[in-house]
Amino acid sequence: MTLRSLVSLVLLFMLQREARAADPTYWQDVRPILRKHCTVCHSERKLPELDVSAGLALDKLELIRKGGKKAVLVTGKPDDSLIVTLLTSKDKKRAMPLDADPLPAADVALIRKWVETGAAEGIKPKEEEASAGPAITAKVRKLPVSFITRTAALPKGSPLAAPISASLQVGPLPPVAAVGFSPDGQLLATGTYGRVTVWDLSTAKPAKVLTNVLGAVNDLKFSPDGSKLAVAGGQPSARGDLRIFDTKQWKLLASLGGHLDTVSCISWSPDGSKLVSASFDKTVRLWDMKTNAVLYTFTGHSDFVYAVAFSSKGDWYATASKDRTGRVVDVATGKSTGTFSGMEQEVLAVAVRPQTGQVVTSGFETAVSWWDAKTAERSKKTGGPGVASHEIAFDSKGALMVVAGGDGTLRTYDAASGNALKAASTGSPVFAVAIDADGKRMVSGSADGLVKLWDVADARLLATFWSGPGSSDGGDWMAFADGYFSASEGLAAKAAWKGDGKPLADAKLLTPLADSDKVAKACRGEKLPEPVFPK
Repeated sequence: MTLRSLVSLVLLFMLQREARAADPTYWQDVRPILRKHCTVCHSERKLPELDVSAGLALDKLELIRKGGKKAVLVTGKPDDSLIVTLLTSKDKKRAMPLDADPLPAADVALIRKWVETGAAEGIKPKEEEASAGPAITAKVRKLPVSFITRTAALPKGSPLAAPISASLQVGPLPPVAAVGFSPDGQLLATGTYGRVTVWDLSTAKPAKVLTNVLGAVNDLKFSPDGSKLAVAGGQPSARGDLRIFDTKQWKLLASLGGHLDTVSCISWSPDGSKLVSASFDKTVRLWDMKTNAVLYTFTGHSDFVYAVAFSSKGDWYATASKDRTGRVVDVATGKSTGTFSGMEQEVLAVAVRPQTGQVVTSGFETAVSWWDAKTAERSKKTGGPGVASHEIAFDSKGALMVVAGGDGTLRTYDAASGNALKAASTGSPVFAVAIDADGKRMVSGSADGLVKLWDVADARLLATFWSGPGSSDGGDWMAFADGYFSASEGLAAKAAWKGDGKPLADAKLLTPLADSDKVAKACRGEKLPEPVFPK
């Protein structure tokens, strides 16, 4: 062999070695792409929820290789591998990511090359190695959360002293960022991360738990006729999620995609024919609820759109934005007809007073501003919460307004005068609020993970609700009112109960308090009798 031939062989070997080294691998190249765009829906955890995952998991290489009903990965054959073909499909109903912008061409090309060159695993990062093995089966540490079931003193001679509390190892609790009554006031829907609990207020028990939602639940609203529930949320900086469920069988009717960031707020038109959605992608979308199609996208804001509210006639809607303004948008044309300006801080909340069409806004500039929708001029300012106003709600007659405060308060106002009426302390920043159609009860969702039901007239706490994942059907839950409580099967026995700060020595003392009928009465606004303990 000549020297020239030997040099040529060495160079060829080095080039081949470089080519092999340049081939993409799962750990170094593919996994980061999948985690950014795909695994929020297609993960092992979401496999049972076919509405979300379609039975496809992409968060582990072994699951990608295993596939689902069809081959996800056919090594060396990208055109036969769903992991490639779904990214390039022209069919909008199949193309992934669903209802979102396509992946960058460079990312698609890299995944294609990975499949074509053998779908190499590559070298697992050290941090992944450290988290593998025993940590996968390790128990997740839960923190104790105390639920105060009664604070007022019990009748003289009662064997159990107040305050009465139950402590469960279920923390930390995710905040409750969405609450809403059904039009008839029988159902109460509450939303937290990845979960919607629909409470039947006639029994004070969950009627349904929905987990086929994507990421955080930021808002939820029943349709005016009560037949549908819209749930809004999504994955920040990735995609919005807007789902429509029927309220009889709780089936998913539609998934309205297109928002490129989380959906922050939604509002139904009075006749239920349209839905408007506000998003952190700086846009507002108007939907035709007969066809589930977008009628238009409003792009008049320069930053996050936090809130949106339809007018009483459904001919316009108002918005609130991080750009320190609000807008009035004509439904027919999609054009802005007025701008609420003059705020020095972000506007977080907006509401339209029924009957009059008066618009109310607030936010980090905590004063409540009242606006004329026709002229976009501010008519007055009234005092608000001490920190921030996260949500504003009116009753159906436009007589009462309530504001959810970041200072841990619910504040009610006379809607005609704007005068403050009552302030209820919730003990934690309030993110969500709603008033039932009769204007007699209001509900709050707060940072401590609890939902509280209040009497509007005297700001009296009626009942408190908590729900979370667990072994029972639909998860663990607890509802309590003035010492009485009801809970999912077996949960009360797991709790550490205390009376006046001391461990409860005799569990039999709880028997008169375990009364779901009493909790249900409280949910209807009825005052409860004092518990009777056996002598």
